[in-house]
Amino acid sequence: MRGRGIPQLFPAAGGAPPAPSKLVAIDCEMVGTGPGGRTSSLARCSIVTYEGDVVYDQYVRPEAPIVDYRTRWSGIRRQHMDRAVPFRRAQQQVLRILAGKVVVGHAIHNDFKALQYSHPKALTRDTAQMPLLNRRAGFPENTAISLKRLTKALLNQDIQVGKSGHSSVEDARATMELYKVVEEEWEQHLRQNLKQE
Repeated sequence: MRGRGIPQLFPAAGGAPPAPSKLVAIDCEMVGTGPGGRTSSLARCSIVTYEGDVVYDQYVRPEAPIVDYRTRWSGIRRQHMDRAVPFRRAQQQVLRILAGKVVVGHAIHNDFKALQYSHPKALTRDTAQMPLLNRRAGFPENTAISLKRLTKALLNQDIQVGKSGHSSVEDARATMELYKVVEEEWEQHLRQNLKQE
């Protein structure tokens, strides 16, 4: 960022939301490693643009042996690991894409944890912690609502259907579309909070 990130995101001319070219959405799928497969390790990472175009979509080989593929949720199968990118290489590729960007995700702390990464808070938009979205969808404001339920309520789209597991590309696109529903209002709220700090 080199100290230029925030001013570029909130230009003086009317304080518009971040430019679409500054925004990406991310979704990661995890598998279980470690004792009992209880540790969530990155196995697929997808990043899409504001328009929903895929800029990154790779299967990732965890550093530890996979104990539980969690296929029902992750969609990950043993054969996906045949062409998977080693974790450290995937991590470098992803962090290069995220640098200086506003990153949108749903319960995004889980994605960042799997990437062993911490993104600047001012450049993070978590649709799971957005009272505006919940209000629009008719859900309680301070309750975490699943991406699936928010997408159905606000976009009238069904995602995460079937037994083959989630698609991280589909989920990243849905997350960006949810962000767009409240983009102007949310960014205005964030700017007001910045001014008060």
